Amino acid sequence: MAATRENVSLIFKLYCLTVMTLVAAAYTIALRYTRTSDKELYFSTTAVCITEVIKLLLSVGILAKETGSLGRFKTSLRENVLGSPKELMKLSVPSLVYAIQNNMAFLALSNLDAAVYQVTYQLKIPCTALCTVLMLNRTLSKLQWISVFMLCGGVTLVQWKPAQATKVMVEQNPLLGFGAIAIAVLCSGFAVLASVGGLYTSVVVKYTDNIMKGFSAAAAIVLSTIASVMLFGLQITLTFALGTLLVCVSIYFYGLPRQDTTSIQQGETASKERPSGV
Repeated sequence: MAATRENVSLIFKLYCLTVMTLVAAAYTIALRYTRTSDKELYFSTTAVCITEVIKLLLSVGILAKETGSLGRFKTSLRENVLGSPKELMKLSVPSLVYAIQNNMAFLALSNLDAAVYQVTYQLKIPCTALCTVLMLNRTLSKLQWISVFMLCGGVTLVQWKPAQATKVMVEQNPLLGFGAIAIAVLCSGFAVLASVGGLYTSVVVKYTDNIMKGFSAAAAIVLSTIASVMLFGLQITLTFALGTLLVCVSIYFYGLPRQDTTSIQQGETASKERPSGV
């Protein structure tokens, strides 16, 4: 994985970063815009279903291109999908979780501003961290733990006095929106343990590092905030600004590479074992 990232050009990494940031911001803003329209609302379940169908068709198209022929394409489907019912059942678990998560995103953006949603949804980072610690027995560095608590503090500030959007006239329930985000965050934390969601996200995970992904998340928050001010009349409060800043900084700190202390410890051990007269 490390060798793959080293061989990728900086331009391609920046391209992945830019597209991921724009997709995250545009998705949130577009969803918020359509859910606060004074016209008749569409069913969120229908939108989620159509999205998954499109992803399925894209996946089939990519597989067909990689196999190169109809015969190898059929063989690949038979061996990896139809011929592996147990693996298919295992994949159905995160798929169900993602379906719940996506529906909760629609419910949350129907009741919360896009910028507030973007900031609060970053709770998926500490949720995923706790899942990896409790279920996979992994450890976090001190800086990562500090980042987790800092992020939670930032989200608390944002939710303490939620920013109001003056141009949104539909009735909203912020408590319901926050509850929907909480369920989506829990689903996200569990589902990440099983698979990586999204076709484009998988490319970003492969060719970029944690710092770039953290920067992308922070940039998406900033873009969503600017768009919310322009489109929905979002009124920025001091608590919102401070909370957003804390969340962005914590995302950056959490993604910093952990220091390799192996060589340091080996050097200290060697110096202790070396005779004092040498």
